[in-house]
Amino acid sequence: MSETTAEPNPRRWLILAVVGAAFFMTILDVAIVNVAIPSIEKDLRISEQTVQWVVTAYAIAFGGFLLLGGRMADLLGRRRIFVLGLIIFTVSSLACGLSHAANSAAVLIGARAVQGLGAAIISPAALSIVTTTFTEGAERNKALGIWGALGGSGAAAGVLFGGILVKYLGWEWIFFVNVPVGALVFALTGRIVPESRADVGRRRFDAAGAITVTSGLTLLVYAISKAPNVGWGSARTILLLLAAAAVLGAFVAIELRGRAPLMPFSIFRIRSLTAANVVGFLMGMVIFSNFFVLTLYVQQVLGWSALKTGVTFLATAGTTVIWAGVSQALTTRFGPRPVMTAGLLVLAAALYWYTRIPVDGHYWPDLLPAYLIFALGMALTFIPVSIAAFVGVAPQQAGLASGLLNTSQQIGGAIGVAVATTIFTTQAKSLLKSGHSTSQAFTSGYRDAFWALTVIALAGAVGAFMLLRGVHTAEEREGEAAGVPV
Repeated sequence: MSETTAEPNPRRWLILAVVGAAFFMTILDVAIVNVAIPSIEKDLRISEQTVQWVVTAYAIAFGGFLLLGGRMADLLGRRRIFVLGLIIFTVSSLACGLSHAANSAAVLIGARAVQGLGAAIISPAALSIVTTTFTEGAERNKALGIWGALGGSGAAAGVLFGGILVKYLGWEWIFFVNVPVGALVFALTGRIVPESRADVGRRRFDAAGAITVTSGLTLLVYAISKAPNVGWGSARTILLLLAAAAVLGAFVAIELRGRAPLMPFSIFRIRSLTAANVVGFLMGMVIFSNFFVLTLYVQQVLGWSALKTGVTFLATAGTTVIWAGVSQALTTRFGPRPVMTAGLLVLAAALYWYTRIPVDGHYWPDLLPAYLIFALGMALTFIPVSIAAFVGVAPQQAGLASGLLNTSQQIGGAIGVAVATTIFTTQAKSLLKSGHSTSQAFTSGYRDAFWALTVIALAGAVGAFMLLRGVHTAEEREGEAAGVPV
């Protein structure tokens, strides 16, 4: 299929539905496991340090392979790579569920790593399919608005579905449910989604670039994920970070000298894409960490069950979807800069509310207002970031652009969770030693973490306002050409 089509694909909304279902499944899996961790630990009789690898193994593979997955989609065929990722994700999900019957933590952790690999292939391939199916403009903005709603609500919905499944069916079903969904998407993809790839003439695959960027990102995510446990100043963390920097430095050198680089650095000349990645990184820090810290607070301090935790997050998941349409319309009308800036300020307001959480908190009035405010902020941020990342991006670089955006958000999320974990554990340990109760110590630690996230959200708002200056969407450019002020 050509990169440019005279007429839009008449089945484009069906294509969005199919690949969007797979994307939502992968985003759901980032958060859904957090609710099940206590049950997995108890069922498999493993330590807290071991059970955390169920989360860490997925994060390492997901963050490490996103960029490679996106570029593979451009060069080898977007549908082909999407299907490959879907098969890997679905089969590994089945293996994760079967680890319960095998009573094997090793099987579960290994399968989770493979599942993360599948997600890293699906996510950028799916997004590049969407951006090449819809031409830049109002219709693509609508599609990306739906995409942003799926991504923005996925983390909150993961907590909801995880709580329900763990309560009524058992933790293994958080993995088993992926199997019929994956099979259905696989069956529909061949019938609905057309093949497409970048028109780059002679095709060369940059093996050295692929190995170094994947190894470097994997080392980086691993070092960040383990830093709160072993210490940021420990020799292990420092050496791992230095090794990651060295390998990523080698990747840069290879790309600058290569004839057919995996990642042409010329893509960063597109200001909107560069800005979207910077803001997306900070946004990832805030959003992933927010749900992580809140889940700990309501379960460890307030004593809520997995089911109650999940149900209460419905307020965020449901209203994010409602606000997504508003966010898309505003971005189409006014451009990504004001909407994204406003969204990050709204996120900062919600996070500030969380800095006041009490030891004996209640759903109302301590949490629900902030849940709703955060949902609005997510919609106003996630969707314009997704739109800005593809303004002016050529179709043959769609996979690369989507891989970069996903990587920025996932690496940001990993760093954000690690920073938040370090802050609240340091404060909690200090207060426990001075005689405070566990609830008091933990709550104080969570408040400090939310203060840090508030500052990060404000930094993101400043970044969006400064970096997106002069960036206009297709509608704005058309308006300027017609003499209409924007």
